Amino acid sequence: MSAKDKLPKIPDPWSVAPTATAREAWRVFGIMSEFVEATERLASVRPAVSIFGSARIPVGSRYYALAEEIARKLSDAGFSVVSGGGPGVMEAVNKGAYNGKGISVGLNIQLPMEQASNPYQDISQTFRHFFARKYMFVRIATAYVVMPGGFGTLDELMEALTLIQTGKSPRIPLILVGHEYWRGMLDWFRDQLVAGNMINPQDLDLITVIDDPDCVVATIFDFYQNRGFERMPEEHELLLNL
Repeated sequence: MSAKDKLPKIPDPWSVAPTATAREAWRVFGIMSEFVEATERLASVRPAVSIFGSARIPVGSRYYALAEEIARKLSDAGFSVVSGGGPGVMEAVNKGAYNGKGISVGLNIQLPMEQASNPYQDISQTFRHFFARKYMFVRIATAYVVMPGGFGTLDELMEALTLIQTGKSPRIPLILVGHEYWRGMLDWFRDQLVAGNMINPQDLDLITVIDDPDCVVATIFDFYQNRGFERMPEEHELLLNL
C-alpha cells in the first residue's frame, strides 16, 4: 500500500446526509432574509453616522457623557445616528440621538450571553450574524465615529479602514474620539506598520482624532461641503458589491 493510499479519504460533499444539506440550505435563506429585511427597514436612514464603543463603559463616566453629547449634536444637525443597540457607549449614543431631532437606530446582535437592547431607539433591528450587521453599518454610514472600546469596536474600525484602503467602499470620515485612548495604537501604526512597509504613510490620513463634540460634527460637514450627502453612482455601485 502506498503512502497516498493511507491518507484519510475526504467525503464526497454530495453524500452528506439530506437533513444536514437541507439545514445548510435553509440557513442560507435565513442569511438572505436578514440582509433583505435590514436593507428595507433602513433604506430611509440617510444621512447616517455610525458610532461604536464599549458595552462596558458605565453610565456617568466621561466617555458615556461624551458619546451622548456627540450623538445629540449629530442628531440635532440632521443625521440619523446608529449604534450597536446595547449598553454602555451604545446606550449613550442612542440616548443622545433619541433626545435630539434625528432618528436613533440600534443594530443589535444575538449573542450566547444575550446583549440587552437599550430603550432609546426609534428603529431597532436585531441580527443573528455579525457579518450582516457589519455590512449594514458600512452601507448606511456617512461617517464613522469610534469611541474607546474593545475587540468589537476594533473589529468595526479595522473593517472600515480595510474597505476604504482597498477601494471596496467609498471614503468617509473615520473619527476616533479620545486622544489618550488611541495614542498607543496610532503610535504602533506609525512605528510598526508604516516603518515596516505594511501600510502606506498616507493610509494614516484616513483617520482623524477629535475630542470636541462640535468639531466632530464640523469635520463631517466639512468633508461633504462640496459634494453633498447623496452618494455618487460609482459609490452606490461599490456598496452593492461589498
